[in-house]
Amino acid sequence: MKTQFTWLFLLASLTSLAQDKSQYIKDIKAWHQDRLESLKSENGWLNLAGLFWLEEGANSFGSDASNQIVFPEKAPKKLGTLLLKDSKVSFLAEQGVEVSLLGSKVPAPYVFVDGQSATMQYGSLRWFIIKRGPKVGIRLRDLESVDLQHFKGVDTYPIDAKWKVTAKLEKNTTDKKIAIMDVLGQTTMQPSPGTLVFSIAGKEYRLDAVESEGELFILFADPTNQKETYGAGRFLYAELPNEQGTTILDFNKAINPPCAFTAFATCPLPPKQNRLPIAIRAGEKNYGLH
Repeated sequence: MKTQFTWLFLLASLTSLAQDKSQYIKDIKAWHQDRLESLKSENGWLNLAGLFWLEEGANSFGSDASNQIVFPEKAPKKLGTLLLKDSKVSFLAEQGVEVSLLGSKVPAPYVFVDGQSATMQYGSLRWFIIKRGPKVGIRLRDLESVDLQHFKGVDTYPIDAKWKVTAKLEKNTTDKKIAIMDVLGQTTMQPSPGTLVFSIAGKEYRLDAVESEGELFILFADPTNQKETYGAGRFLYAELPNEQGTTILDFNKAINPPCAFTAFATCPLPPKQNRLPIAIRAGEKNYGLH
């Protein structure tokens, strides 16, 4: 009787584990599908069509080569002029050209003030102003982008729960900042809440985190970069630590940075201390375009 009970208990445990594994795989697949839909959305990375840095003063733009900034051929020969002065940008449309301002909260006559930008639209083209360090530029989207139309998804490694690990946040005792360089070669000092300490296959690893919109944001590199995954590393997000100071790092949710999908992004790069010696064969593989 005891032996029978033991076997029934083991069978129930194995069934429960199999169900948990199956549900976990479903959850990750659903999460990744949401990720792909986000890439394809109007605010996603697949429709970027240009990145143009403004010069101080007047900047004419349109499809004609005589403009300081040349837009795709579907734009009028001249759309208008953007005037950059003291990190503020105003916009004057070319006579006879109708440019829409979408959801603008920027006071007229400006389209960019204090980091806030209006979105301008002509046909399938949308553009707005971004600031990266001292540089101010136009980020252009094309809602009919060829990259968007040809997008077939992103390959991933097989989902494996061994890459879902518990990490302890070693809080910084002072207001620590870590140096983060971007693809433009600019370095900014980002506040860091601490270092995430975790183990994989009995070995301890460490990753410095920064905080972004109520989450931990981790930029990391590993030996899979270049051949299997994006050459400059990948991104990972995690919940803020609980009362015990722990959180979950699920590398099955490691994603390509925007620069894997477009040449018009300004991605941050992993700091040198976040280069792991272990190959993280989980999450997204290289998209293969950039």
